[in-house]
Amino acid sequence: MELTIGPNQFFWSADIWSGFYDDLARAPVDRVVIGELVCSKRLPFYQDRIPEAISKLAAAGKEVALTSLALVTLKRERKLTAELADMGVMAEINDLTVLAYLPEGQDFSVGPLVNVYNEGTLRWLASRGARRICLSPELPIASVARLATAAEELGVAVEVWGHGRLPLAISGRCYHARLHGRSKDNCQFACEDDPDGLEVLTQDGKPFMTMNGVQTLSDSYACTDHQIETLRSAGVSALRLSPQSNGFMRLCELYRQRLDGSIGKGKLAEEIQTSNPATRLSDGFLTGTSGVDWSGAANP
Repeated sequence: MELTIGPNQFFWSADIWSGFYDDLARAPVDRVVIGELVCSKRLPFYQDRIPEAISKLAAAGKEVALTSLALVTLKRERKLTAELADMGVMAEINDLTVLAYLPEGQDFSVGPLVNVYNEGTLRWLASRGARRICLSPELPIASVARLATAAEELGVAVEVWGHGRLPLAISGRCYHARLHGRSKDNCQFACEDDPDGLEVLTQDGKPFMTMNGVQTLSDSYACTDHQIETLRSAGVSALRLSPQSNGFMRLCELYRQRLDGSIGKGKLAEEIQTSNPATRLSDGFLTGTSGVDWSGAANP
């Protein structure tokens, strides 16, 4: 099973962004999706660093893809989207409108923000050129297995969300700007203050979700430590790890060790929670009764 690194969902400074991908070139991962997923206003801060990052990752033997935005609304965003087809690397679509700009038959990958819930959708995307699909993280394991079987027949690789705060929604409004009493056009990039998103609590102080500019994320971090064997048996080709600001290279090492069998079930999650006891883990969408459920709670 391979490891894919998804696009960074957060707003980091250009130097931190570049350093992250420099380190990632040396990490034990197979594939990296790079670029801006959440907010096009962030892109100019590091856009000129993307070609160098792609070159370093490719030189290190990583397969590289370039993500589309999750929500394409403005003229300049449509222009950016149209340019994806000519960037020299595979495009990953996270908004179906991107297909209008890709030549018929050009290979592409599909990100987890496109809902692929059934075999018909999967076959249609494959007919348009999809060669890899990261399934939406809310699918149960039975659906994952059905889709993986259909994908194998079509020569399409299937990924699942392996680790990281889960993407729940994208809005036309910016939560960070509103929190600071600013308009979206004058947000002053408040989201930069929260490199892993801003945790949102209920009125009685319980963790609820995380906001990241125009994006809503889960409060907990999805973790497939207890699901690796089940996912492998289901025919899943790769796990997707979502970037975070602290300890990510070690996280890549732990998942590689877990996939290779050099550490057993539960050890990965144990190290995560030992290094940061406040981290809440979940894997309930796959096998639980609700997404927030965590298999590790029953396996201390």
